[in-house]
Amino acid sequence: MLAGEPFSDRPASASRVIAAFLRTYNDGVDDERRQDLYPLAALIVGSAGGRRLERERTSRCLEFARSLGAGAPAGRGAMGIATAEASGTWAARAALRAGPAGEGHTRALAFVQELVELGTQARPSRWPAWLRGRDPAAVVEEALAHVPSPRRETSPTVQAQGEAHGAARRRIHIGS
Repeated sequence: MLAGEPFSDRPASASRVIAAFLRTYNDGVDDERRQDLYPLAALIVGSAGGRRLERERTSRCLEFARSLGAGAPAGRGAMGIATAEASGTWAARAALRAGPAGEGHTRALAFVQELVELGTQARPSRWPAWLRGRDPAAVVEEALAHVPSPRRETSPTVQAQGEAHGAARRRIHIGS
């Protein structure tokens, strides 16, 4: 219930790649090491990303699995492993085969943090730098402060009518 969603092992707000890795890894470790996964559950809330980010995470999973000695499957399996779910699962299985004890476990936890951090890196923005992250009303006010205000010439008659109207409004409020 961390994400404000119904309980699921596939929350919509979590990266599919990271969630697949953690599901598989969770199923393969003992109870003691499983306790180390709880902080990661909170860390992955909101980690879901767009296609580009999920593709990058998929690539990282395949690299991580290769670094642990897992070769890519051959034939049709090679095409399927490039999906979000399969790549996360493949990397977790490689980590479990390498041995979830000691340094292997620490490396798997650090890898999940690395995948999450990919989504927190600064993304290029289409907005100008002076406008990013600012209150739109403040931006407009700042822009208008540099624009000279038009001077309106008011005739003495119009000015007197405005003053009379303001005085009449004040009398109404005082007398009420």
